[in-house]
Amino acid sequence: MSRPVAVGVDGSDESLAALDWAADEAAARGTTLRLVYASRWQEHQLAAVKATRETRDDEAQSLLDAMEKRVQERLPNVVTVTEEVEDAPAKVLVGAADDAGLLVMGSHGLSGAMGFLVGSVGQEVVGDAKHPVILVRPGYSEDGAGGGGRPGVVLGLDVHDVTDELLDFAFDFAARHAVPLHILNSWHLPAFRHHAGASGGADADSGTRAERESALSEAVRPYRDKFPHVEVSEKAASGRAAGHLVDAAANAGLVVVGRRRAASGSHIGSITHAVIHHAPCPVAVVPHA
Repeated sequence: MSRPVAVGVDGSDESLAALDWAADEAAARGTTLRLVYASRWQEHQLAAVKATRETRDDEAQSLLDAMEKRVQERLPNVVTVTEEVEDAPAKVLVGAADDAGLLVMGSHGLSGAMGFLVGSVGQEVVGDAKHPVILVRPGYSEDGAGGGGRPGVVLGLDVHDVTDELLDFAFDFAARHAVPLHILNSWHLPAFRHHAGASGGADADSGTRAERESALSEAVRPYRDKFPHVEVSEKAASGRAAGHLVDAAANAGLVVVGRRRAASGSHIGSITHAVIHHAPCPVAVVPHA
């Protein structure tokens, strides 16, 4: 059995969406689902309003019981374990991610062009976790994205910095769920080349596209061989990578992006930062060297 899938729960709508996604993924992997609730004892809260430790523990257990029941009603064959940890949520979830194969978290939805809110806890966890973190929007179970009907996977890949962690995760996920994988590479021409003249600019873009397509094909070939049953498409396109990925996410079940492990402290690159805030589907952030 593979490492467990962990999910942060707190009873919110986004937490429920994350729970459903995590349960589906645990079922697909044939592994345990670990439900984690983070609580912190408020030492400086006024005595008149401070809940007793016993009351807080009862409330936490009641929440975890309800979350566990939700999973069992949907997927009775998924084995679940629950855990309440008294500490800061970000610290608890980073620890849960390190002990699991992946961590699933909810992400708040915002209206229209504002995109989605990944709060300070979410950003800290994404920036510090040693294993993949999945961010799920509210409404996952209502939009038909779950189970066998899940749309395909979109992977953003830099052909100048190809990482096995990203390719392995994306291909493995697509294989597990029998869905297509679309791999996207993009580039942004320097401003002086855009203004070099219509013919010169077109030639430069054409040359760059051919180079990128060749490099992309070369990077992906070993994984096509390793996962022969995965339906793969590749695209090299000029323009902003984040914009292309967000557009592709409109018809995807999962977008996979990378996050380089910084030598010290948390770091989320600008492309990944944009995608986790604006992609409408679940986003997998995969740390890599």
